[in-house]
Amino acid sequence: MTPSPDNATFTLLCVDDEANILSSLRRLFRPHGYTVLIATGGAEGLEILDKQPVDLIISDMRMPGMDGAAFLAEARQRHPDTVRLLLTGYADMDSTIAAINAGQIARYIAKPWNDQDVLLTVREALERKALEREKNRLEALTLAQNAELKALNASLEDKVEARTAELKAAHEKLKQQFLTSIRVFSNLIELREGVISGHSRRVADLARKIAIKLNFPSAEVQDVMLSGLLHDVGKIGLPDELLSKPVSHMSGDELGLLRKHPVTGQAALMGIDNLRKAGTFIRGHHERWDGQGYPDRLSGLAIPYGARVLAVANDFDSLQIGSLSPRKMKPDEAIAFIQQNRGKRYCPQAVDALTEVLGAAETAGQGGHDLNPSSLKPGMVLARDLVTRDGVMLLAADFVLDESLIRQLRELEASEGIRLSIAIRPDKPA
Repeated sequence: MTPSPDNATFTLLCVDDEANILSSLRRLFRPHGYTVLIATGGAEGLEILDKQPVDLIISDMRMPGMDGAAFLAEARQRHPDTVRLLLTGYADMDSTIAAINAGQIARYIAKPWNDQDVLLTVREALERKALEREKNRLEALTLAQNAELKALNASLEDKVEARTAELKAAHEKLKQQFLTSIRVFSNLIELREGVISGHSRRVADLARKIAIKLNFPSAEVQDVMLSGLLHDVGKIGLPDELLSKPVSHMSGDELGLLRKHPVTGQAALMGIDNLRKAGTFIRGHHERWDGQGYPDRLSGLAIPYGARVLAVANDFDSLQIGSLSPRKMKPDEAIAFIQQNRGKRYCPQAVDALTEVLGAAETAGQGGHDLNPSSLKPGMVLARDLVTRDGVMLLAADFVLDESLIRQLRELEASEGIRLSIAIRPDKPA
């Protein structure tokens, strides 16, 4: 499951020359379990950073002496792993751009701010930091296990085989945890965006099937699937009123804001090696075959193949949920629209593969039989994502159940007064 930041383990540093701003930030964060430090200027902030670990900095732009841009740039030099956020007014946009370039800030927060937006921004930044921390821990663990394996006596063949089996199991579990983390994060994106629940999962599943139909290498199939789950990550910072509008009803300025999300989405994933290829697909999934798309106005074969696949999968679902046009289309209307734009908006090969996938008699990942938690046994494998009625994903498809998870599912059903129906793959023990 996604590493979620334990607030009690994170320390925030708020830097501002106005005491009322610092008091407001302290009141905002303390109820959520964060340790909050304050500094009235850049020099004092640097002293605090040098004395104790800080996970995230929130600095005002305009301060006497050392301004926010200079402070964050110096903080980056001394403590590059600390997340940096900037408080700024709209009149300071030129200075904000300079701060982004010099201090490599993660996000800027416009004043006056919305408390919930600030809390969400901080939480997301710390979740990314937690993911990186967990990834580094797991990589170190894998390296240690590999070193231990090399140290085994070559003559002890049975031990080598047993250890190899353990490593394979650990790798598979790590892979499943990584995929589950991405699925849970995708679910959080959907809760922020307010779209019909399951959009990202449907896009990811359809894009994966199209990639398989087009004979993508297995690694690229996974990258396409991951890009489908995270293709809207760049929309997190957009206003609620913008996200609730169909594209066809947006003004020019609103479209300008929306069209930044592919670039923002790619940038958000650049720090995670396993998601860099998926990031290129996310950047290109609104490019058009005829070159009239965005953000780079690529055309034809210059568009990454995975992005072309993601484009048809995303638009096929978006047409049906009403995020592209005010009228929700039926599936046959959506595929007709995409086929009409074959060779214009969409890659011809991707459209043909989509048509074949939708017309196939069998759908990968379906099937299985539904059980309630009292009938579950360790070793059973989920046939599909386990999602609550509110659209919150609890477990991802292909997750292997153990005694602890089964107990938690039973306790959840009892405490919430709900009935859970869990789809189990038929090829596993029942």
